[in-house]
Order: sequence, then C-alpha cells, then structure tokens
Amino acid sequence: MSAILKHSEERLMKVLLAPVITEKATFVAEKNEQVVFLVMPDATKIEIKAAVELLFKVEVASVQTANRLGKQKRTGRFNGRRNHTKRAFVCLKPGQEINFSEEAK
Repeated sequence: MSAILKHSEERLMKVLLAPVITEKATFVAEKNEQVVFLVMPDATKIEIKAAVELLFKVEVASVQTANRLGKQKRTGRFNGRRNHTKRAFVCLKPGQEINFSEEAK
C-alpha cells in the first residue's frame, strides 16, 4: 500500500494500457499465476506494481518487463516500423486472481 501513496493516482491510472490475451499469455497465467499487461514505455516496475494493486485490489509478488521492438514494414519503396511496446508480466501472490471476464460485466 505504501507504493501506491508514493505515486499520483492519475499517473497510475495511465500506466496499464491493456491486458494481453493471447495463447502464450494464457499459458503463462495458468502455469505461473502471472498476468500479462501492455504498459506505457516509460513505466517502471514499481509503478506497474502499484497500478495493478490499485486497480484490481490484489497483492503483487513481482513484476518482470519485456521491451518488444516493432516490426519493420514496407509500403512500396518506403520503409516504416510499427511502434515499440512494453509488456509487464505481473506475478500475483498465492490465492490472488484477476478475472477479466468478470471485470467487463
């Protein structure tokens, strides 16, 4: 709870962009009790932990992050690139759970 007080709630509301719901993320969630989120590129692990605890009212054990480079794409003779993204793998404490199907209702 002390991590939440150090950061402004307005900033914490913007840190998490979306949950990542893919086959790989679902496998990780079942095996390791982790949840995968798409987060802001400048978000820190401490901010991510505080944001998850604030929004979902769960206890977070640890956070791992991964920066993903955007794919290079080509349109005609012009080269471009998709945006870089950052993902956070949030490990929940035993007994904690986030169910996105219930949150949507």
